[in-house]
Amino acid sequence: MTEHGGAAQGGTEDAAAIAGRERMSEQVVRTGAFGTGTTGDTSGYGGLRVRQPPPLSSEPPYGSYFDEVTGALAGALEQSGPGFGDAIERVVAANGELTFYVRREHLVEVARKLRDDPALAFEMCLGVSGVHYPAEAGSELHGVYHLLSISRNRRLRLEVTAPDADPHIPSLVDVYPTCDWHERETWDFFGLVFDGHPALTRIEMPDDWKGHPQRKDYPLGGIPVEYRGATIPPPDERRSYA
Repeated sequence: MTEHGGAAQGGTEDAAAIAGRERMSEQVVRTGAFGTGTTGDTSGYGGLRVRQPPPLSSEPPYGSYFDEVTGALAGALEQSGPGFGDAIERVVAANGELTFYVRREHLVEVARKLRDDPALAFEMCLGVSGVHYPAEAGSELHGVYHLLSISRNRRLRLEVTAPDADPHIPSLVDVYPTCDWHERETWDFFGLVFDGHPALTRIEMPDDWKGHPQRKDYPLGGIPVEYRGATIPPPDERRSYA
C-alpha cells in the first residue's frame, strides 16, 4: 500500500478501494437516519447517504447440505427442464439458510422438481409471504416460499420477483395445496396476483377494501386515539420534522 492507502505496490489498486468505489457508485435510496428530504432530521445524521445494496449472491461451495441440494436440483433440471442457469437467477447461502431466486416463468417446474425428485424430497411448503421493495425498479414485489423436507430434515427458501407494473407469478397450489390460503393472504396484503389460483379472493381484509395495506406505498391512515383526556392524531396527521 502507498502511504495514502490508494494503491498496492507495483501500481495494482487495492481490492478494498475498488469495492469502495463501486459501492459509492450505487444509487442513493435514502438520506439521513429517517429519510427526510430537508434539514428536519434531528438525529444528527442528516448527511447520511444510504445506497441501494447490490444483490446478494453466493459462490459454491455453500457448506452444510446446501451443495448437495443445489447439485441435485441442477441435475434434475438438466435432465428435463429449462436448465439450472435458466431457471435460477442466483443462489444465496447466508445465516445458515439457502435461498434460490427463481425466475417466475419457471417457478412451478422448479417446485415440482424439489417435491418429486427423491434426492430432494421437499414435501411441504410451510407458507408464502410477500415483500415490497419500492426502490428495486422492475422487481418491486417479492413472493417467498418456505419449503421443508420432512424425510431429510432440510429447509429451503424460494424467492421470486415481479414488477409493480405486472404483478403476476404462477400459483403453486397444484404442487403444494397448503399454499392456497397463504397465496390469498399475500395477494390481499401485497397485491401479488397468483395466476392459476382456484379462488384468489381476500382473506383478511373486507371484500370491498381498496388497495393492499402491507405495501410500503400504502397510506398510513389511522384514527385518533384518546388517552386520559389527550388525543393522539392518526399517523398521517402527526407532526412532521420534514
